[in-house]
Amino acid sequence: MSKRQAARRKKLIREVRKSDGDAMLVSNESNVTWLTGFSGDSSWLLIGPDIELMLSDTRYTTQIKDECPGLDMSIRDAKQTLTDFAGKALKKARIGKVDFEAASMTVADFNKLDEAIDAELLPTSGVVENARMLKDADEIAEIRKAIWIAERGFACLKADLSLDQTELQVAHNLEHSMRRFGAERAGFHPIVAVGPNAALPHAQPGTRLVGDAGHLLVDWGAETSSNYRSDITRVLVTGKNPKKFETIYNVVLQANLRAIDAIKPGANCKDIDAIARDYIAKAGYAKYFGHGLGHGIGIDIHEQPRFSPLSDQVLEPGMVITVEPGIYLPGQLGVRIEDDVLVTKHGFEVLTTLPKSFDDAIVGRLAG
Repeated sequence: MSKRQAARRKKLIREVRKSDGDAMLVSNESNVTWLTGFSGDSSWLLIGPDIELMLSDTRYTTQIKDECPGLDMSIRDAKQTLTDFAGKALKKARIGKVDFEAASMTVADFNKLDEAIDAELLPTSGVVENARMLKDADEIAEIRKAIWIAERGFACLKADLSLDQTELQVAHNLEHSMRRFGAERAGFHPIVAVGPNAALPHAQPGTRLVGDAGHLLVDWGAETSSNYRSDITRVLVTGKNPKKFETIYNVVLQANLRAIDAIKPGANCKDIDAIARDYIAKAGYAKYFGHGLGHGIGIDIHEQPRFSPLSDQVLEPGMVITVEPGIYLPGQLGVRIEDDVLVTKHGFEVLTTLPKSFDDAIVGRLAG
């Protein structure tokens, strides 16, 4: 059994002791992975001072033994649902009060579980997610690896880019390149958006050609075999653009740089967001930047903490968070520049290494 995961579970058990519950039912798959090392799905963890039990099915019997050696498990067959099975486990353990993850359990599962047991179900929010905010040295190393893979893949994208490629072809080529450098898969479906499509923050790659407009936005990341991810955005200048394009690019770049420069332990996430948001507003583009400034990354592509006008979270060493201001002019253009940043004891470290000045964004004459 991994000492890291065992230590995490001990910390969670201490939190359970502080709560009104006698044990906690962890149903969020990413939280189960973080606590146990298990990389499968459809499995819950029942954990408390007197119990640490994986609830899974016959597909994963051997996998749990290999990935979580020493951890107790209870395996269901095809005649039982996971919810029914969890109810039986709770009855057998004679647990009176059970904390559960309200954000990841459906109302249907809650009702079914509530009817099946005598125990009281107590909703919790963010217990494991808050612990996951602070990355240990191994997690930071995995995120660095995910960034390295993503950046190597992007270098291949630039080298192979041509005007007659579609957004979808570019996305597929990028994903293939990342796998060649060791990615388990892309960290998420890459966003590749030409010209006006870049004004859609979550654009879906389609049939528009690289040569159809003068710039290309790429938002991508890699996922390692240990399930850690990276998240980066760069804009490439592939041809002629409106005169205001370079101006907007540099506004976004300065918002990115100024926000990063303010990152340090004790800083408030809301204040960091405001630095970038206010700079963009003073440049006259307030209504064209509507999303939060950034989010934590790790096992999930979107984790706590968040740079947002709504977040009062205070930064601590070990947090890894994106900084991704953007300006989106509907039907015209979009610019977003995103970096992955580690909060250190004395400030910050930008983990992404790709250059991002306007001159760096120019890819030169393309074939096609």
